Amino acid sequence: MSLPKPLVTVSAVALTVLIGVLDFAAGHHIGLSAFYLVPISWACWVAGRRTGLLLATTGAVIWLIAELMTGFHYPHALIPYWNALMLLILFLVVVYLLSAFQSAHYHLEETVQQRTAALQAEIAERKRMERAKLQAERLAAVGTMAAEVAHEVRNPLGSITLNLDLIHKEIDKLAETSRHPPQESDVLVNEMRQEVQRIQHVIEDYLQFARLPKAQRRPVALNELLDQKLAFMHSVIQEANVTLCTEFDPTLPTVNADGEQLWQAVLNLIRNSLEAMPDGGMLTVGTGREDGQVVLRVTDTGKGMAEQQVRQLFVPFFTTKSEGSGLGLALVQQIVSEHGGHIECTSAIGKGSTFTIFLPLTEHC
Repeated sequence: MSLPKPLVTVSAVALTVLIGVLDFAAGHHIGLSAFYLVPISWACWVAGRRTGLLLATTGAVIWLIAELMTGFHYPHALIPYWNALMLLILFLVVVYLLSAFQSAHYHLEETVQQRTAALQAEIAERKRMERAKLQAERLAAVGTMAAEVAHEVRNPLGSITLNLDLIHKEIDKLAETSRHPPQESDVLVNEMRQEVQRIQHVIEDYLQFARLPKAQRRPVALNELLDQKLAFMHSVIQEANVTLCTEFDPTLPTVNADGEQLWQAVLNLIRNSLEAMPDGGMLTVGTGREDGQVVLRVTDTGKGMAEQQVRQLFVPFFTTKSEGSGLGLALVQQIVSEHGGHIECTSAIGKGSTFTIFLPLTEHC
């Protein structure tokens, strides 16, 4: 632990005085002049150049006083003063050299820290890009599979649904001539129909994911787009007992994007937030700039997620919902990637989640 500068200054002065006393006691038998450099160098390194200059002057004066008090006779009366001046010059040179070395040392240390931070940031960015590339490859594979599955399964599901409707009608006809009520059979048929509809819903999610059209990008005023779209969701948000808060940067420039696809991504995030707040809460949608990028944030005060869940959020088929397909956030990431951006999530259990979309900044004259 480093000592406070005032304490170092006082200690260095005391040490200088002690060396002066020893110098006086030794007389001309032992040369102690070089030892004055110890407190001078210490004070200069710890407390700075000004303190070092003070100690250099103090050391030269104390040496002169000790020398005069010894009573030694020089061939000329000015010689001790000359020697004191030479010592002062030597002390000053040491102070300036030491402070220059210290300044260079600190500058080098700061440069190393800056370059280390830059290298760490570059490594983190490369890792993020590698993860994004791997995710894109996974998404491509999922898209191909989804299209094939949808093609093979959707038609049979339609046939099953039609047959269930026919079975339901036959049950109603049989119930007219039977003493047994048709309710139990109706329940079974309805349950089968619900499961078929659930499968159809998943298939539609796959199709949407696999057949996402290429973004038709053009300059979009993001604040205006969000303001218009959110206006149509006020009733849904109010029914969920959620308070909507918007924090738009008024100086935000336009972004080069497909407005409808971008809103589709934001809408998925908003729906997830509403589902995460079954008892109500606050939903915040905001825009801004950060590190030369446009930032769009969706924050809720919902249940939140564990760190392990956050790491898997954008993996296809991963879901925290009992009836989710696991493709909603993967679709959001696909849309954001198509726009040259990326998405991040921070969350804490019991405190809520924040999804942040980063998009390239496009300035227009």
